[in-house]
Amino acid sequence: MPRVPFDELPPDARLWIFSAARRLSLEEKQVLLAEADAFIAQWTAHGVPLRGGRDVRHDQFVLVGVDERAAGVSGCSIDALVRRMQHLEIALGVELTNNAPVLYRDGDVIARVPREDFGALVAAGTVGLDTMVFDNTLTTVGDVRDGRWEVRAAQSWHARAFF
Repeated sequence: MPRVPFDELPPDARLWIFSAARRLSLEEKQVLLAEADAFIAQWTAHGVPLRGGRDVRHDQFVLVGVDERAAGVSGCSIDALVRRMQHLEIALGVELTNNAPVLYRDGDVIARVPREDFGALVAAGTVGLDTMVFDNTLTTVGDVRDGRWEVRAAQSWHARAFF
């Protein structure tokens, strides 16, 4: 099934957020988007085409969504998506599938640190409850649209690091 623009996916579309270890160059984004488009064009679950879309945000996050109204994703179709992203990690030389790091705004820069280092930054007072963080655990496109992706640490699971 052809890819649809990410913004045309319904709010309840299933979502995966992949965060790059660093900002992607224009060339890297072009490669990534072309690969994502090719994957989505042939993406199926139990032989049924999936209607999906993708987007790159802040030159560092890859968002992939799928409208499950016609066909739900399966474990195998999710594995296929992750394998494609792992292939891109190798091709681009940048980590994409490690969900453990915390990403947050440090001024105009998006910082990426291991979770334990984020706790140390909290202890040192370098980050606070008002620090803007990215909640890459969101599961629907509507969550992103409704402003629940980039939020104050106090409004997300990141707040546990403060208590």
